[in-house]
Amino acid sequence: MKTIPILLIVSLLFGCTSSANNEENNQEDPTTNDVPKGPVMGAEQMDVYLPLLEGKRVAMLVNHTTMLGETHLVDTLKSRGVNIVKVFAAEHGFRGDADAGQKIEDGVDSRTGIPIVSLYGKTRKPTAEMLADIDMIIYDIQDVGVRFYTFISTMHHTMEAAAESGKQYMVLDRPNPNGMYVDGPIREDSLKSFVGINPVPVVHGLTVGEMAQMAVGEKWLGDGLDLDLNVIAMKNYTHNDEYSVPIKPSPNLPNDQAIKLYASTCLFEGTTLSEGRGTYEPFQKIGHPDLKGVYEFSFTPVGIKGMASKPKHKDVECFGIDLSGKEVKREYTLSYLLDFYNKFPDKGSFWKKYINLLEGTGALRSQIEQGMTEEEIRQTWEPGLSDFKKARKKYLLYPDFN
Repeated sequence: MKTIPILLIVSLLFGCTSSANNEENNQEDPTTNDVPKGPVMGAEQMDVYLPLLEGKRVAMLVNHTTMLGETHLVDTLKSRGVNIVKVFAAEHGFRGDADAGQKIEDGVDSRTGIPIVSLYGKTRKPTAEMLADIDMIIYDIQDVGVRFYTFISTMHHTMEAAAESGKQYMVLDRPNPNGMYVDGPIREDSLKSFVGINPVPVVHGLTVGEMAQMAVGEKWLGDGLDLDLNVIAMKNYTHNDEYSVPIKPSPNLPNDQAIKLYASTCLFEGTTLSEGRGTYEPFQKIGHPDLKGVYEFSFTPVGIKGMASKPKHKDVECFGIDLSGKEVKREYTLSYLLDFYNKFPDKGSFWKKYINLLEGTGALRSQIEQGMTEEEIRQTWEPGLSDFKKARKKYLLYPDFN
C-alpha cells in the first residue's frame, strides 16, 4: 500500500488508494483570509500526484475540459517533465469538437506531437497492445452526473483494461454539477450498454472519483480483477454545492440550463421527437412537425457543424416547448415525456428502441402506454434505488447532500 505524505491519501478496503474522505479536506480555515472560493480540482493538487508520476510512462484520458486555468493539463504535465506516451480520446474527441456519436480517428496532437488513440470508434476498450508501453492511465474529464453520458463508460472500459494488464489508474476528481441528488431506475443487467455501463440510476450523485471507487468496490469491473487506483480528491467541495461548469462539457451541453435538463430531456432521443439538436439550445427545446396546432412554439433543426450535422427533422419546422429561458428545477422528471406522449397523434410511431437503453429498464414504454402516472412509475424503481443510495455512501469522498 502506498503512503503519500503532505495531503491525505488513504487506502480503501477494497485494495485501491484515494485522497481522504475527510471533513477536514473540505473545511475552511477561519484564520486564513485567502481561502479558495469554490472547489480545488484534483488536477490542481500537483504536490500530491506528481511524485507518483516519476519514472512512469503515462497515458492521458482527457478532453477539452481538462484545463488548469488557461492551460491544458497535458501541456502543463509535459512542461513538468511527465512522460506522456499517448492520449486516449473519448466521444467528441481530444479537443471536444466532434458531433455526438461521430467516430473519432487515431492521430497526432498538432500542439504537442503526442499520439492520439481513439476509444470512440471501432475500439471502446484499450487492448493489451495499446497498454503495453505505459505504466499508468490518468483520467481527468468533466462529467455531468448522468448515467448515459458516455465519459464514465469510457472510464469504466479503461479501468477494466488497466486491471487486466496490471496497470495503475489515477482519477483527478472534478465536481458533479448534478451531484446534489440521486434519482431514476437502476440499469437492468440485460440493458448494459455504452450508455449504461454500470448498474446505477439515471442520476447517480457521484463524482467521477467516487464512481471509480464504487466500480472497484462493487466489483463492476469483473470478479477477480483488482485495480491499483488512486483518486486525487478535491478540496472545498460538498454534494450540496451548486457548480457552474466553466467549459461546456460537450458540444450539445452548451450551458448550465442544458446540463440541468439533460437527464430528463435526453429521453427524447429514444422517441421520434426532436430533443433540440440542430439548434443552439439542445435539450432545452422539444418538438415534432406533427404537433402543429397542439403547441404554439416552433423551431427548425438545422445542420450545425460540431454540434449536430444530421439532427432529427432537419430543416422541418417542429412544434413543442422551449425551456431555454425558463426557470426549471434541478430534478429528474418524466413529466415532459408523459405530456408529449399523451398529446402525440400517432402513438405507434412515438418510440424508438433506444428508449430502453437510455432509461435502463424495459418497463418504461409499457408503463407509459398503460397510462401509469409518474408517481406510479417511480414506485416501481424501489427497492433498487434505495439499495443504491445505501451502497453509494460507502464510496463518498465529500460531505453528502442533505
